[in-house]
Amino acid sequence: MLDPNLILIIIIIVLALGFDFVNGFHDAANSIATVVSTRVLTPLQGVAWAAIFNFIAAFTFGTAVAKTMGSGMIDVNQVDNYVIFAGLIGAIVWDLITWQIGLPTSSSHALIGGYAGAAILKAGFGVLVPSGWIKTCAFILIAPLLGWTLGTINMTALYWLFRKKNPADVDHIFRKGQLFSAGVYSLSHGTNDAQKTMGIIAGVLFTVPTYRSLVSDASGHLTIPFWIVMMAHAAIALGTLSGGWRIVHTVGSRITKLKPIGGFAAETAGALTIITSSILGIPVSTTHTITGAIVGVGAVRSKRAVRWSVAGRIVWAWILTIPAAGIVAMLAYEVIMFCICLF
Repeated sequence: MLDPNLILIIIIIVLALGFDFVNGFHDAANSIATVVSTRVLTPLQGVAWAAIFNFIAAFTFGTAVAKTMGSGMIDVNQVDNYVIFAGLIGAIVWDLITWQIGLPTSSSHALIGGYAGAAILKAGFGVLVPSGWIKTCAFILIAPLLGWTLGTINMTALYWLFRKKNPADVDHIFRKGQLFSAGVYSLSHGTNDAQKTMGIIAGVLFTVPTYRSLVSDASGHLTIPFWIVMMAHAAIALGTLSGGWRIVHTVGSRITKLKPIGGFAAETAGALTIITSSILGIPVSTTHTITGAIVGVGAVRSKRAVRWSVAGRIVWAWILTIPAAGIVAMLAYEVIMFCICLF
């Protein structure tokens, strides 16, 4: 007879990979919105290009973010797998709601909020690890502002460097350049976002003593084995392949109209921000970062080039994501506990 703990672990891992898949199509817009809106690639070509680099990211920047998600934000000694299960449900439900209405919210913050909501309901606010939350919450503000700043700097520098060039020649150069920048951005997206799912899967195994050795080193600290890395990157790449056209439209054309030079400036700004955060082990929002970069690029042309009402609506969705996903996860945890009591 199968170990009940193993059955629950398998269910949660499948659900975590499902979240990773949803993350891929929800956040496909972040990777390809600029390159599609500038018509450098068709939507189908864009998602294929992004998916390839999402998967290649498995071999790049390590697993510092995964370790933060696995044990750096929630005290794993105070939670169980039902908490993780409920947290994933909260994140997936919020992602699907915002995807349906075309809002580019953060899958990362949905996962963080869902996990925290269920954990708080079980063990109280003492379950939170302050150091992990301080840097993560700080980057809710820092990431889009850094993306905005770098986007502005990139766009200003490119305008100056190519000021004497014929606009048609500039457009031709950056139509090719966007293939590079979109690839690098997709690499950074895969690097940061897939690691969040890795951390959840490792946390699931770590909470059960029988299976803890699969994800811990000789000193008992949580580690991320390569088979988890490969599963997470495969899931997010497949999700990206499925696309996310509603959010592509919001990010790629409703905030501001982009040309290839602007798309290049925004994507490189976003990629630099996310790669730096990944190396530091900070789970940032790729959505927040690329949106900030696009606003920065648009603002260089003129303040009127940015549709501030759309940007404001997006910001409100950002603010709501962590508490909304947390509330959904709390409700899910209550339902799970009620069902356990019944059976």
